[in-house]
Amino acid sequence: MWKKLIAAVFLIAFVAQTFSKAVIIIDFYTNQKSIAEKFCVNKGKPEMHCCGKCQLCKRLKQEDSKDKQSPERKNDGKDEVLSSKSFFATCNQIRFFTLTIDYPSYTARNPVDRSFSIFHPPGQA
Repeated sequence: MWKKLIAAVFLIAFVAQTFSKAVIIIDFYTNQKSIAEKFCVNKGKPEMHCCGKCQLCKRLKQEDSKDKQSPERKNDGKDEVLSSKSFFATCNQIRFFTLTIDYPSYTARNPVDRSFSIFHPPGQA
């Protein structure tokens, strides 16, 4: 039971760190009305239609500054290689070839006779 609890705590901590900006945005949109009433800087200027977005920007800037301060939190575009070609079996290339057949061209100058008794266009008897 303790192992599952500890694993759950580590999983929640990992997810919270990885998706911290998404959590901030989701929290903002779920509590937007209360944030706009309590913390909005532009309460006296309703024509700006801020609705608490100033607080969202502040929180996102704080998160960015935390990322800049602690280099282990930011990714810097470093991608981890999880696999390589050396792990997979390789096979030699299969060579495909094309078979070309030269058919003789039709050299008869007279039209080909068709059996008109079989072919009857619609409307003719």
